Amino acid sequence: MSRGLRFAFFGSSLVSTWWNGAATYYRGLLRALHARGHQVTFYEPDASGRQEHRDLQGPDQARVVVYSNNLGSVDECLDDAFGVDVVVKASGVGALDAYLDSRVLELRRSGTQVVFWDMSAPATLEHVAKDAHHLFRQLIPRFDHILTSGGGAPVVNAYRELGAKHCVAIHPAVDPDTHHPVAPESRFACDLAFLGNRLPDREARVEACFFKVAESLPRSRMLLGGNGWEERVVPSNVGRLGHVYTQDHNAVNSSARAVLNLHRDSMARFGFSPSPRVFEAAGAGACLITDAFEGVEQFLEPGREVLVARSGEEVAEHVKRLTPEDARRMGQAALRRVLAEHTYAHRAVEVEAALG
Repeated sequence: MSRGLRFAFFGSSLVSTWWNGAATYYRGLLRALHARGHQVTFYEPDASGRQEHRDLQGPDQARVVVYSNNLGSVDECLDDAFGVDVVVKASGVGALDAYLDSRVLELRRSGTQVVFWDMSAPATLEHVAKDAHHLFRQLIPRFDHILTSGGGAPVVNAYRELGAKHCVAIHPAVDPDTHHPVAPESRFACDLAFLGNRLPDREARVEACFFKVAESLPRSRMLLGGNGWEERVVPSNVGRLGHVYTQDHNAVNSSARAVLNLHRDSMARFGFSPSPRVFEAAGAGACLITDAFEGVEQFLEPGREVLVARSGEEVAEHVKRLTPEDARRMGQAALRRVLAEHTYAHRAVEVEAALG
């Protein structure tokens, strides 16, 4: 791409990870785009308590505009975005999503592409499939591009069947400047750590692959991080971390003998949809245990760079058999793989190619 583009990006939040698993994806990708000469304005709502729980002040990868949760404030942002090269509306903004889905299309004109960036494509597609008259279903053919943060052929083909002109998966990755190995910290030392907000479509997996594993291994120490677990009674060997801010991710990932990744149900069904935490953990040299999903080998080699479990029993077996030496060896192999193939610098090139 011969010149830098001006992006107007409407997303959940760049400055806060509070109830916002997309934040590190946005941060790494936009930093890489900025490094390649592109300019980004990121529009985010004052919603879900995120502005009160910022963990990124004065980001250098984008100009951030925070708007109020009302139509007038959104319209001001849309006016501000007029005339840029690329307008992006992400899924899951968290305020006036349906309104924005329609209104951003009014910014489309010669010299301006409008993109829908689906941060949870499997969930979106399952939701739209249930309702032939869903408003977003009618809008899909009008976007210049559909980009997704996960999904392989099943997602791409499903979007094309719904009339998408162009659909490309831009997978999560690692930003080596923010997620990297650090010295272990005793407060995060454990046999297995799981970081994830409490979500209805993942809870059964957490029950089977984390809480029951903890009960079956009472002499092992487990750590639980994320929002929403405050009311859940946990086994006595599970320590609560609450929300883990970005500045502590590396310490958790570098201190645990193994880190657990569990998918939302729809992500697992569609496959090819690793979460950003997979790459964050691998970027810190952590030994990762993930629930099974189709396409895992596209990102990490099972048995050498990642441990795959098809049940809670298999998670428990991995934890029991894993020696510190094996964990360290696997973590280092995963780190080499993501640095070679799965950084946001790689993804920024993919974005440029997708936009033409």
